[in-house]
Amino acid sequence: MSSSSLSGRTVLITGATSGIGYETARQLAERGAAVLLHGRTPEEAQAAADRLVATAGVDGARLRPLAADFVRLEEVENLAHAVVREHPRLDVLVNNAAIAAPERHTLTADGNEISFQVNFLAHYLLTNLLEPALTSDPGGRVVNVSSSLHRTGAIQWNDPQRVRRYSRLAAYAQSQLALTVFAADPRVTAVSVNPGVCETGLIPLYGHEGAPAAEGAQHVVRLCDPATEIVNGAYYDRSERVAPAPAATEDRTVKRLNKLADLLVGHTG
Repeated sequence: MSSSSLSGRTVLITGATSGIGYETARQLAERGAAVLLHGRTPEEAQAAADRLVATAGVDGARLRPLAADFVRLEEVENLAHAVVREHPRLDVLVNNAAIAAPERHTLTADGNEISFQVNFLAHYLLTNLLEPALTSDPGGRVVNVSSSLHRTGAIQWNDPQRVRRYSRLAAYAQSQLALTVFAADPRVTAVSVNPGVCETGLIPLYGHEGAPAAEGAQHVVRLCDPATEIVNGAYYDRSERVAPAPAATEDRTVKRLNKLADLLVGHTG
């Protein structure tokens, strides 16, 4: 992979305190990008920034820790407003934060199935609210960190919260399919990427060993580089552009998902 300088680029990474998000932050900062590090709490975000300075030798001036718990959509809104206020130009948004769906059906205070909210709805809301800051210049983009499990997913349009029938794997797969469909939204320049099975907190969902998180992060970082040309809505399996699940490229599905997501996050554009 090219190690060209990303000096002058500003990137926001959600879920940047561990796993692929942390390694993506490290690699981007080492190449000169200003990195906005999102964590669930201010303490977690600051600890990740401190670790990058102490162990990776990253210039602390390039790091800005930010916090929002994605199980509360109000915190997502506050995060977006803070970013727009402090960083009126944002080159790249990496929608990476994710949780494994729990064994038992769990709703957030906002009334959404927890993995659907954290993995998709929070990113949908964040992306829309960051629109004033996301540059439309060539190279500006959103990178959704998805999963090969999106291919097994189905969006339950009549029961997206899976109240009637819940399975943790099906719930997680639905969230990943929704995130992949969202990359085809014509309002943003976006791609989605399966970074491969890596040693992260999500490994129990896959049931086997994974590659180092740094390896998965390389595939994300490559898509953050303006030298990498992208097509809106494209899906990458690691470094290869491949066709996503058929539903992910259907205009009707994109429009239907936007309508559902707007309803669930209370946002009408």
